[in-house]
Amino acid sequence: MTGKLIKSLVPPPKWRVVVVVLAGIITGLSFYAIYAGKAWSYLSDAPETCVNCHIMAPQYATWQHSSHREVAHCNDCHVPHDNIFRTYLFKAKDGMRHASMFTLRLEPQNIFIKEEGTEVVQENCIRCHSGLITDNKLLAQTSVFHQKFEDRLCWDCHREVPHGRVKSLSSTPYARVPMLKSPVPEWIKSNKK
Repeated sequence: MTGKLIKSLVPPPKWRVVVVVLAGIITGLSFYAIYAGKAWSYLSDAPETCVNCHIMAPQYATWQHSSHREVAHCNDCHVPHDNIFRTYLFKAKDGMRHASMFTLRLEPQNIFIKEEGTEVVQENCIRCHSGLITDNKLLAQTSVFHQKFEDRLCWDCHREVPHGRVKSLSSTPYARVPMLKSPVPEWIKSNKK
C-alpha cells in the first residue's frame, strides 16, 4: 500500500529534473522568507520584535514612554495567558495575519485592534489589575462609577494607557525605535565594495 502511494507521487522520468529544481527553488525561497522575516523572533516576548514591522514604531515608542514599560511587554497585554496552546495559537494566527498584510502592503494608515484582540487585552487588564478591581478602599470611592460603566472596556476610560495618543504613522514623527538589521548577509555586502 505504502509503496503504491510513493510510486504515484514520483513524477515520470522526463519531469523529475524539473520537479527537483522547482522543489529546490520553493524550499530556498521559503527558508529565505523565514530568514528575512525573522520568523524565530516571534517566539520570544521581546518588545523589539513588534517593530520588525515599521508601522508599529508609534506603538512601540509610546509604550516605551508609558508606565507599563517597566512591568509589561507587548505580549503581556496582546496575547492570551490562560494556557500555552491558546497563547501560541493566537500568536500564530495574529502573526500570519500581520505578515501577510505587511507582505502584500495592505497595512492601514491607522491601526485598530481587531475584536479578538480587544477581548484578549480586556482579559489581560483584568488579570493584571484584579487587585485594584477588588480593593475595598478603592471600591468605596468608585463602585457607583464602575457599576454604571460595567459594560465598557478598560481603555474606554483609561484611554492614554499605555500607548498615549497614537492616531497614525505620523503621530510620533521623531520617535526613537530600534533600527532594523538588514536581511542582506554580510558576505553579499562585502562583495559589492
